[in-house]
Amino acid sequence: MKQNRLILAFRFGCIAFFSLICLNGHAQNQPKSLKRIIIDAGHGGTDPGAKGKYSTEAAVSLAISLKLEDYIRQSLPDVEVVMTRTTDLFSSVVEKAKFANQAKGDLFVCIHTNSAGPLKKKELIGYVNKTYYVKKGGKKRKVTRKVPNYKITYSPNPARGTETYIYGVGKSDERKEVADEMVDEMVEKLDSVSERQIKELNKNADPTRSMMASLLTQQYFQRAASLALTIEEEFKNAGRISREAKQRPKGIWVLQAVAMPAVLVETGFLSNPEDEDYLNSEAGQKEICEVITKSLIRYKFSLENQQKNNVK
Repeated sequence: MKQNRLILAFRFGCIAFFSLICLNGHAQNQPKSLKRIIIDAGHGGTDPGAKGKYSTEAAVSLAISLKLEDYIRQSLPDVEVVMTRTTDLFSSVVEKAKFANQAKGDLFVCIHTNSAGPLKKKELIGYVNKTYYVKKGGKKRKVTRKVPNYKITYSPNPARGTETYIYGVGKSDERKEVADEMVDEMVEKLDSVSERQIKELNKNADPTRSMMASLLTQQYFQRAASLALTIEEEFKNAGRISREAKQRPKGIWVLQAVAMPAVLVETGFLSNPEDEDYLNSEAGQKEICEVITKSLIRYKFSLENQQKNNVK
């Protein structure tokens, strides 16, 4: 009985190892070229997002996204562009992620605008007497003491410029689930794995699936990080203030829920008067689209170079 268990464990181990090799090879040999980009204009409809003195994030993001669609079509005619919205429409992040995954994009680009709350200043202007009562031995006693008196003032936040986000390297539950679904799709495409082996892999080789999901997650993270750094570099080249490429493990759910590399571009601060004017101007939107399109061209060229090097 013990020997049979050992044989069975060895057999499952071989299947898991063989399957991992097949899946790993399939992941590494996936086409690295950029064929379809999903452009997501942030917020919309009942969700205006951040607000400036005279504009909203939803409206500005949509205007930039529609222009970006045209720029990409002209500069990268072999790349298909799919928009999550083209009007002032609200869709939840869950719906957007589902839409992007069903469209089977190679890249997900969110367009947003930023905002920063006013700066709070606390200034000591003196002391005031404060009276209160304490109870001791069943009797109340009146006590007076001096407490500091502060003047609170608010001033506009000077924050401005761009920043590009990717999801945090620590995998969330959403990212794990998406990666696991991608493994399912890859397993189904493998001719070298029999139906019986697939069933045994699904039933008995969870560590293998976990390793494969981790590989895909890391691959997409690296590509997203590369694009985010490129975008911020191009913004600097254009003379914009760059707040750099950043990871944000919490707060941008949609970046973790799409089955592709994903970035979120904060194009400027609506809370800053200069940035708001820039974001609403024809020249400003044109420059933003040029920067992002240049970055996408560089990103596509890099993927194709990697593919050529792998073939050699």
